[in-house]
Amino acid sequence: MTLKFLLAGSLGLSLILSGCASVSDPAPIAAAPKPAEKTADKTPPKPLRAGLDPWANPDPFPSTYKPLPSRPTAIVGATILTATGDEISNGVVVMDGGKIVAVGKDVAPPKGAVIVDGHGKWVTPGVIDPHSHLGVYASPAVEAQSDGNEATDPNTANVWAEHSVWPQDAGFNRALAGGVTTMQILPGSANLFGGRSVVVKNAPSTTVQAMKFPGAPYGLKMACGENPKRVYGSKGRSPSTLMGNVAGYRAAWIQAADYVRRWDEYKAKVAKGEKADPPKRDLTLDTLGGVLKGEILVQNHCYRADEMAQMIDISREFGYHISAFHHASEAYKLAPTLAKEGICIDTWAQWWGFKMESFDGLEENAAMVDHAGGCAIVHSDDAHLIQHLNVEAGVAMAAGNRAGLNITRGRAIRWITANPAKSLGILDKVGTLEPGKMADVVVWSQDPFSVYAKAEKVFLDGALAYDISDPSKQPKSDFELGQPSARDTLNGAKP
Repeated sequence: MTLKFLLAGSLGLSLILSGCASVSDPAPIAAAPKPAEKTADKTPPKPLRAGLDPWANPDPFPSTYKPLPSRPTAIVGATILTATGDEISNGVVVMDGGKIVAVGKDVAPPKGAVIVDGHGKWVTPGVIDPHSHLGVYASPAVEAQSDGNEATDPNTANVWAEHSVWPQDAGFNRALAGGVTTMQILPGSANLFGGRSVVVKNAPSTTVQAMKFPGAPYGLKMACGENPKRVYGSKGRSPSTLMGNVAGYRAAWIQAADYVRRWDEYKAKVAKGEKADPPKRDLTLDTLGGVLKGEILVQNHCYRADEMAQMIDISREFGYHISAFHHASEAYKLAPTLAKEGICIDTWAQWWGFKMESFDGLEENAAMVDHAGGCAIVHSDDAHLIQHLNVEAGVAMAAGNRAGLNITRGRAIRWITANPAKSLGILDKVGTLEPGKMADVVVWSQDPFSVYAKAEKVFLDGALAYDISDPSKQPKSDFELGQPSARDTLNGAKP
């Protein structure tokens, strides 16, 4: 809905009256008092209300996330992958106050801490999925809950994924059982500009605000390639070709640059005490302008190397940075450029060849980008794959090692922890096991890259959020309540 507002002013009229003495009146005319010198009004106008200034309140739907209650906890005796490159055998991780306070071999658990026996187990940071549609394509997958694509215009940068997220999606709980503690929820890829993403902590909640990762930047979902031209070409409108895609991006960025300029000019006049009318607010241009101002991160669906190169050129033309190319099946062809540009790639190991633009995918893709010094990430884009991202990363690592790239576990674990945190702008808060960071931690039954590995315990901000051996620590959505589990059914419960 377009916000309309009226600015009213007042016009004053002054009448200048002049009087003349009678010619027959010999008396001198008394001098009129000298009018007071008019001084310029130096009082600056009142600041525009936050609701009318697109950047005065960058987060009108703020996070209300509160960590679960936690106790001082020490995991002892485990093999630890810190995601900083280290692999620590027989190590200790100490959590207190929702933060990691110590990691290492010679670390004494604090007095009174809960002790978790980690002997024979592995510990990693919580898994981060930077490309998920949980909540916007919620389960059960029915038309009423298909809210991920606003496929009504090639540019729907005005929509925000969080306004479609259904927190009761049971997929969140299944992802938690797979060790996923943080994820980015994105709109779909039907449009050139699909809308804003939202980063969430994977905590049971009634509202999306209570899941929002505190302080995480918003993302802008963009899509190049087959999807936009197919969706809109089939409707007899632009874009219907790849060149139509590019023309659409450029036209939108031109509008956004002009929008930012008009707001900057308005604010400059206000700062000088000059009267000025603000530009008309536009939700689409708010988001695109936020990208140009460096406040919103670009998350760009793009498969082919040649198209990624074109998107980089467009970003240079308009002065923004691409945080990550998503899917990026041909990233290996452009690996040195991606490393130089500081652009991450979110990809799979085993998803390729399902359409022409994904035809040249390789299982070694992530490993080749990593080997070139780039930021490689393994993502899901799927409600099932998100439950075993650790295995998908293991497939990519094994493929890279078969190709002679010598990818260690200490590097590969970054593909599902530190690197996605980097691409989402939250690496300072989460993604590695380092003192001061959020205590999002997973205890695995064995080597997390094994197909047999299970997430036995998952901690969110130091609180035990999931425990494979304790049904009371296995969250259920309201939709699942009253439905028997597979374990119940095997034990004779009736559906």
